[in-house]
Amino acid sequence: MSVAFRRESDEEHLEPKFEIPIPPGPNLVTARGLRQIEAKVAEWEATVAAITEEEPRKTAQRDLRYWRTRLATAQPAPVPTGASVAFGCTVTFRLNGAVRTITLVGDDEAEPTAGLIAFTAPLARALIDGEPGDLLSFAGKEDAIELLEISVT
Repeated sequence: MSVAFRRESDEEHLEPKFEIPIPPGPNLVTARGLRQIEAKVAEWEATVAAITEEEPRKTAQRDLRYWRTRLATAQPAPVPTGASVAFGCTVTFRLNGAVRTITLVGDDEAEPTAGLIAFTAPLARALIDGEPGDLLSFAGKEDAIELLEISVT
């Protein structure tokens, strides 16, 4: 029989399962972010314990490995002074005529729709070390951002 007509196992045609990518760089976290990671570890541990089927269990174990790695590498950031923009600060600024307020947080805590921006995001990197009244470059434009206020929660 020709090789073209031979039936391979279904396993050969499945997409490979990869680990969840870990963001590069340090795993800085706020106190809130550390609590969220701890909660995710507990949640996935309970999920893995409850699953009896092999494939869903493998997927859940992959997620658990990700969150355990994030917990093991978490580096609580020091509380910022508020003199300049730093990790953990809440920043009010003007960009393209609109006033926005965001908080700089860790990668796993980021939720842009809630105003929580990862410290590794381009906007956050543009703001870091800025002080109230500064005009900062962003997206290739000089003086694109006017830094209005910095607060620490």
